[in-house]
Amino acid sequence: MSFFSRLFSKKSAETRFPNVVVGRILAIEAHPNADRLRIATVSTGGEPLQIVCGAPNIAPEQLVPVALVGASLPGGITINQAKIRGVDSFGMICAADELGLGGDHSGIMVLTGGAPGEAIDEHIPELTN
Repeated sequence: MSFFSRLFSKKSAETRFPNVVVGRILAIEAHPNADRLRIATVSTGGEPLQIVCGAPNIAPEQLVPVALVGASLPGGITINQAKIRGVDSFGMICAADELGLGGDHSGIMVLTGGAPGEAIDEHIPELTN
């Protein structure tokens, strides 16, 4: 195994949240079929994603944890592309409890740093202190 293979293999093995990355909310619009849902356009380092979200605290420019399609979260939840009340959603903006980081489900977790597409591990205060 080459040095680079070991480096990348070790890095991915150390990631506590595979396929969960930093996202930046670019825009938010009302959901056409649900009063309590909104549609967020989120940058995760590539093509912006459309994600349907019910959290009351989302706002443009926030850095948030985004579970990409295929991510496995605590509790056996696997993120799939879904149609939510008639609107396609390509991931999930996560609250702390959805990541297994306590019981707070009052809104999404807002990160204090990071760039879109980075692993969230080093941007969660509970893991860096």
